[in-house]
Amino acid sequence: MAKKSSILLNLAGIGPAKVKKIIEYLPDLDNILKLKDSNFRNFSFLGKKDIDKIISLKNSTLLENELKLIERYKLKVVDLFDSDYPYYLKEISSPPLVLYLKGNIKLLGKESVAIVGTRTPTNYGKETAFNFSYKLSSLGVNIVSGLALGIDTSAHKGALKAGGTTTAVLGSGLNYIYPRQNKRLAESIAKEGLLVSEYPIEAAPLASNFPRRNRIISGLSKGVVVAEAAQRSGALITANFAVGQNREVFALPGDIDKFQSKGPNSLIKEGAKLVDSIEDILEEINLSRIKVQG
Repeated sequence: MAKKSSILLNLAGIGPAKVKKIIEYLPDLDNILKLKDSNFRNFSFLGKKDIDKIISLKNSTLLENELKLIERYKLKVVDLFDSDYPYYLKEISSPPLVLYLKGNIKLLGKESVAIVGTRTPTNYGKETAFNFSYKLSSLGVNIVSGLALGIDTSAHKGALKAGGTTTAVLGSGLNYIYPRQNKRLAESIAKEGLLVSEYPIEAAPLASNFPRRNRIISGLSKGVVVAEAAQRSGALITANFAVGQNREVFALPGDIDKFQSKGPNSLIKEGAKLVDSIEDILEEINLSRIKVQG
């Protein structure tokens, strides 16, 4: 379970790099809750806005309210220093300090593949994302995506239909499901898979949250499959994060006249692996030991 202090610092928007510096002064991070306000001025690496935010939260009821919400909604929260924090995610350049979790937290350590793409896919894109997800999930691979409409939805549904597991990474708090159309899907994922967010429980889905959310999608996965995406899209942001995190990037080739194909076709030109079967994915990320049936 995350320390109270980690949840406090996350509420204040303090990142892991600064938190690690705080720990140099306070090996037991929870001692930050006992500090006098004047003592925070000794943390020269924190800006005035950071310090003011921490002090304001420490002296308010917001932290206690957040802890009550965690208990009410039966969530688990792990921080960067918790043994349950996913190893691969910890290795990325900017891992989230805190993860709010609902569902099967064992999936944090399961071999996973992300399937992402446009919110406005073609039927071909939806069917392929669903089928890839179904087949991979049937073989024991966990499917990671972002709960968005379109390709993400198809990927999550394919895994659930196969009786497998899927992880949805949100760009909002776990008590603010977005988009609303996927509320039932989120409930199903919480029962059979895992919901993940780095944002406080009731955080709204701000536009700036989603590009940051994408680094978690790729960070939890051994590879990222871009099914369909425009030339500039969140799916390509995820692919770029994957490259920076030394993950494999796969792209589904498509009709050159469709805007949904511009993104994956561009990725293929840049060196992403063209995929037309799950065998391509399994071999590239060293999961070929999983025997493909049929």
